[in-house]
Amino acid sequence: MKTRVLLFALLFTGIISYAQQDAQFSQYMYNTININPAYAGSRGALSIFALHRTQWVGLDGAPVTNAASVNTPLNESNLGLGVSIINDKIGPTTENTISADLSYTVPTSETFKLSFGIKATANFFNLDVNRLNPVDDDPSLHDFNNKFTPNIGAGVYLHSDKAYVGFSIPNFIESNRYDDNEVAIFKEKINYYLIAGYVFDVNESIKFKPALLTKVVGGAPLQVDASGNFMFNDKFVVGVAYRWSASLSAMVGFQVSDGLYVGYGYDKETTNLKNYNSGSHEIFLRYEIFNNIDKITIPRFF
Repeated sequence: MKTRVLLFALLFTGIISYAQQDAQFSQYMYNTININPAYAGSRGALSIFALHRTQWVGLDGAPVTNAASVNTPLNESNLGLGVSIINDKIGPTTENTISADLSYTVPTSETFKLSFGIKATANFFNLDVNRLNPVDDDPSLHDFNNKFTPNIGAGVYLHSDKAYVGFSIPNFIESNRYDDNEVAIFKEKINYYLIAGYVFDVNESIKFKPALLTKVVGGAPLQVDASGNFMFNDKFVVGVAYRWSASLSAMVGFQVSDGLYVGYGYDKETTNLKNYNSGSHEIFLRYEIFNNIDKITIPRFF
């Protein structure tokens, strides 16, 4: 018989998975490839990205996420290629996700392009039994050591130098991480994403970009992230974001050089959870290598 401690731990993990599901990022507008494979190669450069997020600081077992990705257009073709890795730790569980993305882009007008993308993913789920302290040793617990599940996804991404809109489903296959008598306690459900953004030229030195991310997951509340960022002299970025009924964020970024961009975000909960943590921190680096020097005269805002 499985211990009561295990049941409560997995129920807790299941609750978190239903509420959050895919790894959560406040600065999603710089990390689009993780949710939409059609983004691969859209920046016209070899783009290298790394992010660290510590969520709900001070709350034991809170999520800690590390993400890294590389994406690039393929020579002069309409193809783009991307590879990404996400390490997500929540309580006694660790998930490592490795994805490969392929996109195909066609011009739709003088300014807009439409990209289609597919994603192939390998997920490795691990349960640290030692953190559960079960009363009786249950051999079945060891079945969750790097449990492998595959997945596939797809997306579309319409974009220009000033605007974008995209829709994606990164995981078409619903997979169970843990079953008890055929009842899924920890289940990966399908996530639907809709993103959009536009860059307004306030004047010669200031740009303003509102952005929106909407995520729908069966059995969980609708998630809406709305943000507004100002860019000054194509170098310094400052903005705020609001996650509906969840948190308020402040974001800053700096274009250190033509290829290097650094960003930081801080989230403050607006729910009762704010009484049990001191907020969330997120920092990222993006480095890009351009094939054509003309492409870096005005840095892209997304």
